[in-house]
Amino acid sequence: MVALMARHILQGERPLFFYGQAYMGSLDAYLVAAGFWAFGQQVLVIRVVQALLYCGTISALYLALREFFQTPRLGWVAALLLSLPCLNLTLYTTVSLGGYGEALLIGSLALWLALRISRRGPTFLSAGLLGFLAGLGLWVFPLSAVFTLPSLILAAVSSIRRGIPWRIGFCAAALVIAALVGATPWLIGWRELGSSAVREMLGSALAGVSGGSLPDQVAGRALNLLIFAPTVVFGLRAPWSTQLLALPLLPLAIAADLGVLLFGLGQLRRRDEGCSARWTLFAVGGLLIVLFLATPFGSDPSGRYFLPLSVLLAVTTAEFAGWLNAHRAHWGEIVVLLLLVFNASSTVQAALANPPGITTQFDPETQIDLRALPALTQFLEQEGETRGYTNYWVEYPLAFLSHEQLLFVARLPYHSDLRYSARDDRYPPYDALVRSSPKVAYITTGNGSLNAVLRARFDQMGLSYREKQIGDFEVFYQLSSPVAPEELGLPR
Repeated sequence: MVALMARHILQGERPLFFYGQAYMGSLDAYLVAAGFWAFGQQVLVIRVVQALLYCGTISALYLALREFFQTPRLGWVAALLLSLPCLNLTLYTTVSLGGYGEALLIGSLALWLALRISRRGPTFLSAGLLGFLAGLGLWVFPLSAVFTLPSLILAAVSSIRRGIPWRIGFCAAALVIAALVGATPWLIGWRELGSSAVREMLGSALAGVSGGSLPDQVAGRALNLLIFAPTVVFGLRAPWSTQLLALPLLPLAIAADLGVLLFGLGQLRRRDEGCSARWTLFAVGGLLIVLFLATPFGSDPSGRYFLPLSVLLAVTTAEFAGWLNAHRAHWGEIVVLLLLVFNASSTVQAALANPPGITTQFDPETQIDLRALPALTQFLEQEGETRGYTNYWVEYPLAFLSHEQLLFVARLPYHSDLRYSARDDRYPPYDALVRSSPKVAYITTGNGSLNAVLRARFDQMGLSYREKQIGDFEVFYQLSSPVAPEELGLPR
């Protein structure tokens, strides 16, 4: 999706939001578009853009820790842990889902500026930059707010304590003006989309996905938090699986992570120069948990919303390693080395288990082996089947890799119970091209229930057709007459 948006940007489109999701800005697509312009339209460019964003995140956190604790050692250890992180953090800083890399970078820069302000006092530049980041993050991805809100509070409290009213007033004005500038794309989108932009930001797309009353939904989110968050944050399992990883090292890794967690909680009682930094980081984690429980986003246990917790864990681990070294020589290095080896081992183990490999899909029904996509593309081109219908997980990779010569809109369900969401069909111009085509094909992915329905409906309508299986893909082609999914009685 991001790749297609980037291509369309180079063709003259100027989207403000991610296709079909008004809670996520399109900055990632613009960055990828710049990469496409410089290096060509290929998947590797997307990966490089995400890697550069993550390098920025690591650098910003290093600067933040060095700034506040006045020692580069803590920053270097945290940077090392983040450079070879748990599998969940590796996954979502490598693929592009629209704004996670930017949210982490914006949040890390906001922390750095807030800690700098708390130590040195506010300036027009630092206050303005902090405000701009807060506003920009609101548009790019509201997840950044778990970083920017505590950062703004820290900056405000520390500035007020310094007691220079005129300077604080001017800096506050600079912050507000810069925040409005940063949030300009979101404000424009709000004017165009109305209140739906706010509802989307609060998780309207996921509202009610778990069913039941509000207390039942909150209880379900709490269960997701308790079961899924610790295991992916500590890297004990892949986000898409319940299988434990790197078993020989697992007990040692669990012991080390528990030690870090207890140490971090214990450090909150200290009243030294690092007190405000620790409480700000704690507030980031606390705010994330509150929002996870209070909004429909908590119904998604995939692991993506736990990314800030993994970042905080790396920072706390770095301080824990320093404390260990101060009490027992080299024990800190041993813990860091253990966690690095564990992270590397678990990542390699997940990558080698292909399919599914390292994937963003935590639902088995969406885990499609895309290695057969080139063969599918070749077959469709040979048969002249360039238009038709498929599901969400096929439409966009197929469109991008075929340079939009093969357009199959997401009008088919991918769940075995044939549930379908109209949000899957995200780009209306494709629909118009498919509707006007005199020839259509259907592509399904491992959905026996849907295949049976299609065969039965085709037969009932007296349509002739052929079938071809290519890897996980089942193709219904050479239909004697074009027919749309709604004509087959499929959900719209």
